[in-house]
Amino acid sequence: MSWRELISREMESNYKITQNLLDLVKDEDLNWKPATGSNWMTTAQLLMHLTIACGASIKGFVTGDWGMPEGMKIEDLSPEEMLPPAEKLPAIGSVAETKKLLAQDEKLAFEMLDKCSDSDLKNKPAPAPWDTKKMVLGHRLLDMVDHLRQHKGQLYYYLKLQGKPVHTGHLYGM
Repeated sequence: MSWRELISREMESNYKITQNLLDLVKDEDLNWKPATGSNWMTTAQLLMHLTIACGASIKGFVTGDWGMPEGMKIEDLSPEEMLPPAEKLPAIGSVAETKKLLAQDEKLAFEMLDKCSDSDLKNKPAPAPWDTKKMVLGHRLLDMVDHLRQHKGQLYYYLKLQGKPVHTGHLYGM
């Protein structure tokens, strides 16, 4: 299996499962977050994060455009600006908005994958501003799919903790 086939297959699966989990979220639950511990996102913050967890980052690796304001580079951000505490993260306004933005992020992810040659996916170095490990572009893109997968799992557990009728099949798309 090639990088392209692997990344494409994983994106299709994870975006579909995430969209299905969103059907179980209600707007009235957007302010919910776990009651114990600290630095938890609200459901609204988690949903916003899901909409930029994969495609936007893939765009950064493929084009170098990380969505920063004119004249600013992602490398110029402080550690707190790059990974702010939960209370500083943006929140989404509705589940409907989440579904729309997640679909746009998925479209962007596939558009960016289509711009990559098989040679680039296999051989092109893809440094990350937040990680000094040397990786090729295909590995970095797969990591961004894993980022979506991680937060999809977080949404699953948020739903479970809220008492929603979820089971393992919801997490794996069964």
